[in-house]
Amino acid sequence: MRGVVFDGKSVQVVDDLEVRDPGPGEVLVGIAAAGLCHSDLSVVDGTIPFPPPVVLGHEGAGVVEAVGPGVTHVVPGDHVALSTLANCGACADCDRGRPTMCRKAIGMPGQPFSRASTGQALFQFASNSSFAERTVVKAVQAVKIPKDIPLTSAALMGCGVLTGVGAVLNRAKVDRGETVVVIGTGGIGLNVIQGARIAGAPTIVAVDTNPAKEGVARQFGATHFLTSTDGVREILPTGADHVFECVGHTGLVRTAIDLLDRHGQAILLGMTAPKAEASFLPAAMFLDKSILGCRYGSSRPQKDIALYAELYRSGTLLLDELVTRTYPVEEFARAVEDAERGKVARGVLTF
Repeated sequence: MRGVVFDGKSVQVVDDLEVRDPGPGEVLVGIAAAGLCHSDLSVVDGTIPFPPPVVLGHEGAGVVEAVGPGVTHVVPGDHVALSTLANCGACADCDRGRPTMCRKAIGMPGQPFSRASTGQALFQFASNSSFAERTVVKAVQAVKIPKDIPLTSAALMGCGVLTGVGAVLNRAKVDRGETVVVIGTGGIGLNVIQGARIAGAPTIVAVDTNPAKEGVARQFGATHFLTSTDGVREILPTGADHVFECVGHTGLVRTAIDLLDRHGQAILLGMTAPKAEASFLPAAMFLDKSILGCRYGSSRPQKDIALYAELYRSGTLLLDELVTRTYPVEEFARAVEDAERGKVARGVLTF
């Protein structure tokens, strides 16, 4: 089968992948569509350390082909969106409703794939690897969705929507009447914007250096658009209640903090290099300001994806509008080029 493989030096689309059968508590999914997220590219450029060779992809949707013993919530033929969160469901964090903090879900990649031509085992990225025609995931990662949701749109719920909308609703807990600034309007930033709209924020300031992104930012809910943070104080003279940094630039961490009103929150979503350092003025924090990290939108995928599916069906959550362009998996390099040039909100690979 086809898939996108990073060998530690280069990326190639191969056609000789194999994946093992599902074991107890696992699901085999035939991937129909997978979004190209910046995190996939961060594996290739080394920002996210990950052992090669690895099958990339972590934002996908498809159809269940087989289930292992003990799996009852999905059956072959069901449509599912895949999360990257292979949480155990039994530890203290899972029991407290914090599956993103499950220690068994982080840093222990499996090797369910192999190359038919060489027999070489390949790692699975983010417990997912949706850039393959088929993948095996833990049952908890396969979330059943209505069949009337296009799989090209449903794929984006597994990362971009969970991360962006979840950061607003679950982590920052933006309330009606509060003000929001979003720095960076890529796939995550657009979902933060629409999360803020859903939460009832009356002022949502989108900031992106690319002026061409204004239209889509406003479509998703931005009330203002700036190409620099310099103009934020003209709109919000006392600062914002919430500032989301969605770029992953250490200098913008300081900017996010500086733009806060009293009791404001800076929420860090952009992925920086593991050892990158940011600086700020600690004295500013005595005005009850907070800096919040956020992993995967502090999500509970089985609950949240079901919610987002219904919000989409009601017209409240935009998914189709996120999909700027689809590419057959063989055009992976072209999808990367378009993403790096900022031509797409989200490019989606299809199989």
